[in-house]
Amino acid sequence: MSSTLGVPVPDQAAYMLRAAAGDAGRAYKQQLLDLLDIQPGQTVLDAGCGPGTDLPALARRAGTHGTVIGVDRDPAMLVHARERTHGLDQVQIREGDIHALPVEPGTVDRAKTDRVLMHVAEPADALAQLHRATRPGARVGLAEPDWDTLIVDAEDLETSRAFTRYTTAEVVRNATIGRSLARLAEQAGFRTEAVLATTPVFRDFQDADHTLGLGRIMQRAVDEGHIDRDRGRRWFSSLSDGPFYASFTLVSVVCVR
Repeated sequence: MSSTLGVPVPDQAAYMLRAAAGDAGRAYKQQLLDLLDIQPGQTVLDAGCGPGTDLPALARRAGTHGTVIGVDRDPAMLVHARERTHGLDQVQIREGDIHALPVEPGTVDRAKTDRVLMHVAEPADALAQLHRATRPGARVGLAEPDWDTLIVDAEDLETSRAFTRYTTAEVVRNATIGRSLARLAEQAGFRTEAVLATTPVFRDFQDADHTLGLGRIMQRAVDEGHIDRDRGRRWFSSLSDGPFYASFTLVSVVCVR
């Protein structure tokens, strides 16, 4: 399947794994895991684990006497997560929604959610669920983009701006969740310990197109009448001519129960 801009629609699990494997993905994930300070023997929750990208790293840190719980509501994602953690006996894969976590209250020592809250119906309710699941003194890591900060270099600056406006208004449910993480976490009862902002930079057009969905989102904007078809085609075609630049801000928050 592809759009009329010629951009294929990616397999969701493959997309998530590739995004996590890039330089920007590896850097912020490593930073978040370090700040979580997972100790051997602890119970660790990955809420919205997707295809299990981070579960092996969590399992290494929790050790053979720890427990790692990966929760996701998508059965297809859980198939990948089980395959990825085959042989890791300390990992448990559970189907469930972040709004109703299948975890006993007060049993989790460390928890994380990564690029999940931007998609959920009620981020505040999801954070309340994390608060319910964790023990007093538990550490929780949250990481979310702020899509209002997405910039794509092009001679047609107005179309780049229109692309970002469309992304934030129509594509991502909670597009500015990154800037709100610390406030929402404290409202849920957590104490904020660290707030960090990183800026993933994309210099390769193909990589950016895959990760940021430039062609896919532009096609939607054109189809829905937000951007003129010829204007959108010219903008997208121009991105692969010469040097390319795009970036956005990703916010990571580490808090304590």
